[in-house]
Parts: sequence; structure tokens; C-alpha cells
Amino acid sequence: MGSVIESPMLVGSVVRLEPLAHRHAEDLAVAAAEDRRSYGFTSVPAVGEVEERIGVQLGLAAAGSLMPFAQVVVDSGRAVGVTAYWDPRVLGDGGALFAVQVGFTWLAASAQGTAVNSEAKFLLFQRAFEVWKVARVDLNTDARNARSRAAIAGVGARFEGVLRSWSRSWAPGEEGMLRDSAMFSIVASEWPECRERLLTRIAGRA
Repeated sequence: MGSVIESPMLVGSVVRLEPLAHRHAEDLAVAAAEDRRSYGFTSVPAVGEVEERIGVQLGLAAAGSLMPFAQVVVDSGRAVGVTAYWDPRVLGDGGALFAVQVGFTWLAASAQGTAVNSEAKFLLFQRAFEVWKVARVDLNTDARNARSRAAIAGVGARFEGVLRSWSRSWAPGEEGMLRDSAMFSIVASEWPECRERLLTRIAGRA
């Protein structure tokens, strides 16, 4: 895609992150049709919107601002959600990548609380810190989303504060409104400790 955040498939023992494609639409529609009660502040397409959402993300990928993945369970080969790198930041024109954000993440209800999220984050962080040599990885969520904030903290990211009216709201009924965003990050010096924490977490849930 001609982007500083171009990435191949990332493969773990529980989940593999495949570059998102329209072939994932059928599985993702099934995943999106599961219990949706945990998605209150998260943008998850309705069953009939999956193809369109994939098209939008592939457009952003072509523009170089997003690298979306399908989260595929290794044992079943079934896509159960999506995640992405986005907002790459470089030092000067044509400079080296020094920061990237991980987001646009959602998982089917049946995959939540398993090792899928922890290993997906591990794979994304590992490539960012060990291959791209970034200084930091950012994550953010709606400040009201206690579940998401706990999940982000659980993978080792440090809470940095709340930015008021920072981005669009994804909450139902709040179209066109802004949200306060809880900001988290991991910096390069923290990655070794975070790495071990994630590996322990994955082993305990596998």
C-alpha cells in the first residue's frame, strides 16, 4: 500500500492477523451478529454493513493512513474481529517512523476474554517495537468505556490522561458528536516488561 505502516500477516499460536480483505466479510458478519451488548462505545458494523466497512478501511489503507487486519483464530481459521495500525507519525518529511497507534479493534463476544486480544496486541506491539523500532505505541478509547480501558491497561499500556472533545463519538445516538478520549501508550523502554506480561497473560488464557 506504499505506507510506512505496511505489514505482512502476523502469526501467533492462538490468532493470526491477516491483512483485511473482502474474503473476510462472511466470517465478520457472523462475528458481528453475536451478542452486541459490550459494543456500547465501539464502532462495530451491523451484519449488512460489513462489506461496506471493509471497503472504507481498504480505502484508508490505500491512502497510507491505516493498516487493517482480520483477527483469525488459528484453530478454526475463522475471522472473529478486526484491528489495525493507524496514525503513523514520522520525523520530518520522509523521516523515520517513530510512533503508531493501534485501534479500530473489535471482537466477537465469544472471543472476548480469551487469549485472542492479548496475542493480537502482542503481535502488533512486537512488530512496532522490534521491527519498526518505534519510540511509542498509542491506544485510546472513549473515556466512558470502562471495559475497553481495563482491557487496554491489561495489556500493559499506561494511562496518560483524558483529552476532552478529542475525536468523534462512536456511541449509538451520538452521530456527529465528539467524545472525550482516554489516552494510553507504551514507550520503547517499557516494551520488555510489557512483552513478558503479555506472554504470561497469553499462556494463562490459551
